Amino acid sequence: MALAFDGRPFDINDLVIAGWTGRDVVTLNHHIEELKAIGVQPPSKVPLYYRVAASLLTQAESIQVVGDDTSGEAEPVLVGTADRLWVTIGADHTDRKLEAYGVAQSKQVCPKVIGRSAWRFEEVEPHWDELIVRSFIEEGGKKVPYQEGLLAKIRMPRDLIAGWHGDRRLPAGVAMFCGTLPAIGAIRSSSRFDMEIEDPVLSRKLSHSYIVQALPVIS
Repeated sequence: MALAFDGRPFDINDLVIAGWTGRDVVTLNHHIEELKAIGVQPPSKVPLYYRVAASLLTQAESIQVVGDDTSGEAEPVLVGTADRLWVTIGADHTDRKLEAYGVAQSKQVCPKVIGRSAWRFEEVEPHWDELIVRSFIEEGGKKVPYQEGLLAKIRMPRDLIAGWHGDRRLPAGVAMFCGTLPAIGAIRSSSRFDMEIEDPVLSRKLSHSYIVQALPVIS
């Protein structure tokens, strides 16, 4: 899968979704409970690493899904290239109805959206816990907050890489979603998803938005 950050091309051959990555047990259990409320079974262990088709990764501003039961989850995304490790913002867009049947299966049916710009990981690693992730959805024609929190709430990136790969360095050609934060209110769908990651130390943001087009369910 050929993509680019600010015009710099790179290829992704492997896509990994790290799930259940909450650093704080209370926060993690809250996320597990909110998913149980929509029928999702608790994980067998934490964290879990879901392998997803690399072809699902996109930087599009519009995606197509089947039905009205999907929603985004904003999270930091690590991207390994030949010369360095990058971090960007992404959305693990998921079919919530299918998720009640199987989380791994639900990961495979929706595009995974990432931003078109990225930061060098070494620039943010020293103050990683101070980065802020936010997302917004559209309700009643208005943009409303959907998620917000410090990355201190999820596991450290190097630990997530080591947990999956056995090495603290992410190989070139791999993209890893690092986990998400609880929703503000219930998990719910929206026709638009806005996401951002803010670096208050270096006074900058990465952001991306996309439209969700729900295709009809036909049986």
